Amino acid sequence: MNLPYFDLTGKVALVTGGATGIGRGIAEGLADAGATIVLCARRKEVIEQACKEIKDRTGVKTFAAPLDITKTDQIKAVTENVMKEFGRIDILVNNAGVGGSEKPIINLKKPEREMTEADWDNTVATDLRGIFVLTQAVAKKMIEKGQGGKVINVSSITAVIGMANMAAYCSSKAAVVQLTRVMALEWIRYNIQVNAILPGYFETPMNTEFFATDVGKEIIKRNIPMNRLGQMDDMKGLAVYLASAASNFMTGSTLVLDGGQISW
Repeated sequence: MNLPYFDLTGKVALVTGGATGIGRGIAEGLADAGATIVLCARRKEVIEQACKEIKDRTGVKTFAAPLDITKTDQIKAVTENVMKEFGRIDILVNNAGVGGSEKPIINLKKPEREMTEADWDNTVATDLRGIFVLTQAVAKKMIEKGQGGKVINVSSITAVIGMANMAAYCSSKAAVVQLTRVMALEWIRYNIQVNAILPGYFETPMNTEFFATDVGKEIIKRNIPMNRLGQMDDMKGLAVYLASAASNFMTGSTLVLDGGQISW
């Protein structure tokens, strides 16, 4: 089947938090559509292994770029290195994130009254400021090339529904939605589309064991009308759509992918 509006051949996609979980799923989907994949994460050995696996399976070019999204100097260096390597960045996926602790451990929760300023600052630095700084750097390169581009911000359903003990995370993810809208309006003139995905509960290597417990199964039953976790294949098609010409008339939009959770 020939579907040229979904074809990403010749495009270069930079994916943060791309070695595991949702970021890995998105990277896999973009690679399936033909994109060259740049994976960014803190752990060099993990992204190098992920790049090898993606390249071996799909045949696309891959590039491992170690990055701490909270470090502006590293963001600038990675952006320049990718431009030197490939001469372009066509797709940016802002997926890196933490859950709200001083240490970068996803889903470690604290009541708001017990959060420290360091808890707050670490989460906002990764989940919001990192997106701002990296997207600014990449968008400048897209504008210089004059060929447009796609930015996909991975927010969360917590942007629209509150969850106890996750004040910094929920606030950051809500702010990502507004940042998406502002970027979209400012960059329309450069043919850069900016949209956001709001995932619900997705199965990842980090949470598989928990959701297999009785408590985890009850959470799924009580919260997700489809009565299952999201799978990476559920994410891939949406990511390809937002990264491809198929979404050229969409910008500033937020797409919820949650099995019906926020509709319940």
